[in-house]
Amino acid sequence: MAFVGLLYVGAVLFLNGVMLLGKADPKSIGVFNIFVGALQVVTPTILITANLDDPVTILNASGIYLFGFTYLYVGIGLIGEFDSTGVGWFSLFVAIMALGYSFANFRLLGDAPFGVIWLYWSFLWLLFFLLLGLKMERLTIYTGWVAAIEGWVTAAIPAFLTLTGYWVYPDRIAVALAVFGVVVFAGIWLFTSGAMPRRAARGPRAAPPPSPAH
Repeated sequence: MAFVGLLYVGAVLFLNGVMLLGKADPKSIGVFNIFVGALQVVTPTILITANLDDPVTILNASGIYLFGFTYLYVGIGLIGEFDSTGVGWFSLFVAIMALGYSFANFRLLGDAPFGVIWLYWSFLWLLFFLLLGLKMERLTIYTGWVAAIEGWVTAAIPAFLTLTGYWVYPDRIAVALAVFGVVVFAGIWLFTSGAMPRRAARGPRAAPPPSPAH
């Protein structure tokens, strides 16, 4: 059930990235954030309630709330045109907690691919903090590209491969994800650093997140 939600997290991350790139209306994207945010709050609640004696399931499900609350926060903020500072500082909390979930996946759950994916999410939510919380508008384009790419690489593709039974060779996947992230995001930084917008971003229009959890 968690991977069904992750599939749609991929969609919302992609759409939020498209919005940050200036290709979609913030209010229309805000509606979809609310849809996915609600899904990512209901899903872990059901999983935890049905598995009260399974600490592994509870651990995995607990992380989903981080993203569910993010999307609800962003969706409401975009539609209401509220200031994005609160979302930004909450994103810092998510970025820090994502490091803990990465450690848990590597050391406690033996899930190296999602250990790497949680590092992806930590990086993205750190960008959301810098963009929304600290108003570093020059990161808008870069953050948009990272969000759009992570929607596919960390959510939609892993979810679909898992649901269809093709999520295999975890060690190879973990290495491939790590290399891809470093190379692609460094390349995008070099490509966009000379063209990042300097204009002030108003409210959550400059930044809508993200992601997801499994």
